[in-house]
Amino acid sequence: MFERWGHIVYRFRWPFIALSVVALALSIVGLGTRSNVDGPQPASPLESDRAAALVTAQLPNVSGTGSSFLLLFANRDLTVSDPPFRNALQQAVTPLQHDPRVVSVVTPYSKTATGLISRDQHEAVAVVHLKDDSKLASSYLPQLRAMIHPGLLRLAVTGNVPINHAFNTTLEADLQRAELISLPLALILLVFIFRSAIAALLPIGIGVLTILGGVTGTLLLSNLTYVSQYAFNIVTLIGLGVSIDYSLMFVSRFREELQGGASRETALTRTMATAGRAITFSGLTVAIGLSSLLFFRGTFLSSMGIAGALVVALTVLYGLTVLPALLAVMGHRVNRLRLPWQQSMAGRGLWHATAMRVMRRPLVVLLPCLALLVAAGLPFLQLRLAGIGVDGLPPANEARQGYDTLVRDFAGFGNTEIPVVAYFPAGSPQSPTGSAAVAALSQRLAALPGVIRVDPPALGSHIALLTTVSNLDPSSDGARNIVRAVRAQSGLPAGGQVLVSGQTAGDLDVIGFIASHMLYALAFVLVVTYIVLFLMTGSVVLPLKAVVTNLLSISASFGALVWVFQEGHLSNLLNFTPQSIDPSVPVIMFALVFGLSMDYEVLLIARIQERWRATGDNTGAVAEGLERSGRLITGAAAIMISVFLAFGLADVVLIKSIGIGIAIAIAIDATVVRALVVPAIMRLLGVRNWWAPGPLARLRRRFGAAEPLAGQEAA
Repeated sequence: MFERWGHIVYRFRWPFIALSVVALALSIVGLGTRSNVDGPQPASPLESDRAAALVTAQLPNVSGTGSSFLLLFANRDLTVSDPPFRNALQQAVTPLQHDPRVVSVVTPYSKTATGLISRDQHEAVAVVHLKDDSKLASSYLPQLRAMIHPGLLRLAVTGNVPINHAFNTTLEADLQRAELISLPLALILLVFIFRSAIAALLPIGIGVLTILGGVTGTLLLSNLTYVSQYAFNIVTLIGLGVSIDYSLMFVSRFREELQGGASRETALTRTMATAGRAITFSGLTVAIGLSSLLFFRGTFLSSMGIAGALVVALTVLYGLTVLPALLAVMGHRVNRLRLPWQQSMAGRGLWHATAMRVMRRPLVVLLPCLALLVAAGLPFLQLRLAGIGVDGLPPANEARQGYDTLVRDFAGFGNTEIPVVAYFPAGSPQSPTGSAAVAALSQRLAALPGVIRVDPPALGSHIALLTTVSNLDPSSDGARNIVRAVRAQSGLPAGGQVLVSGQTAGDLDVIGFIASHMLYALAFVLVVTYIVLFLMTGSVVLPLKAVVTNLLSISASFGALVWVFQEGHLSNLLNFTPQSIDPSVPVIMFALVFGLSMDYEVLLIARIQERWRATGDNTGAVAEGLERSGRLITGAAAIMISVFLAFGLADVVLIKSIGIGIAIAIAIDATVVRALVVPAIMRLLGVRNWWAPGPLARLRRRFGAAEPLAGQEAA
């Protein structure tokens, strides 16, 4: 099938190239399409979100349709009561009071203001209430910020709107920085791998085409379903890394066939039947890993899964059409502009020798490697999950610094609010029975350990909002115990319910939601990947080996994630605050790492399988397969690591942790696993590597997956 497709692409190479130009033009035009990124989210299955929705619907005066931000003024030499401090503050906020987008400005000098002066009297807060929601207000926040002239006071702008604005702008800057760093770095590495500038430009071109198509497709998709801004990070990460990987493998095989004396058409068909087949199966495994995110419907994770699967599909599509068409036109010209030291860098025999040394004493190599991987994963047992808050911003960010100052210097700003909703679906909290139930609930809440007060209830048509205040950190075990104790409350009449909202309840709900869905996602990925690898290899043993070794790589990378970001090692070097791991990070990392690790497994096993079919010598096939793919896998891994490390330079901790975590996983996978563990296991298994029961082998042949690879003699 793939060989026939190679003949088709060669025959219609110019129409395929013309179609790629059209696709590029459409992708560029599509970048300006109207989108709805981070638009209205689907109905959430979480109790905390349900409680928040009830408050928004029934208590608009409490929840507010607008938003607000805080102005933190300070002067070390003046107190808030000094006339120069007061005059400077009032002059600074006067322009805001006359702006139509501002509803009101509350200063420490307002009659009803409380808690807006620091403990040492040298800092003051002004609260600016806006008429628009946080998303819209974020768009004109810089304009309002520019209107404020604090004079002799120091100013920091913080609060909900500035923090959201900081996350959005920092994420955008992170993405742009990563692209600016990763593309040139990938090109340099490709030049050294191919030792030809022309050959190196092809993977970069396919990568750019893939990313543009992925971004445009994701923008269009946002008009049909909810799409998170984080999805574009996935498009860039996966699009650039995987497209370069596949192009590297395809171009290398084409050059190898040309070097062996094949014509352009023969070289292309053989490359399509070998490398093309491998990248197709590899794309399937990567897409399967990303599809695990679709099990988390109702969260931003599902949009990342859709975007990731889309860009992988484009990568395989362009890798099987545009790239071979370009190679068919270029022929031997793909080797032009070579580096002058090309021959001295060939390095033939290194991977073959490595494989042979490993297979001479497989247990001596395998056991220490397995012990190392298990030990590296042990820190993951100490994993603590919590949503990323303002600490996810870099320490130097103004909104982050202002928030930290409020918590440190102002009484009450460090408290945790736990909104408790008494919901009466068929009754009213203002009825005698409902009022008594709310009062009794308030007394029980006030008696809970860690609760310092319960504010008077705000009453709606069917709900009563009781704001429970604690001085515990919102992600602490104590605060979570309060939420659990509140949810255990009962005693509301007529089928009433006690619902809890807020950050702490949200963390518990998200963790529970992910835990309840992760098992299904994991089972789906493992089973479907096993089936795909069986169809590729015809073995029931190799897919099992691939899944187990991949899980070991993932475990080791998860351990490194906890060691670095939760325990705080390298925090000064990487410029972040040690904190709990966001619940979404392990899910995203599993989806990406499993797919990318399987990518290298497929590319390696495809080469080994070619030699096994040609010779029937398992040991020789492993050594030859590693020799012919080892340098490419190492080069591809180096490029992928550089791409993900570019995202590791991000200022937002969520993106930084994913980038560095996946870079570590790829480094482990391409060295310890592929170069040492895989040859050792395959040597111990011997011919059993390729075993399958007769009925399964016949079923595979019926699907047409057992066709002999074309060009084995040339391989």
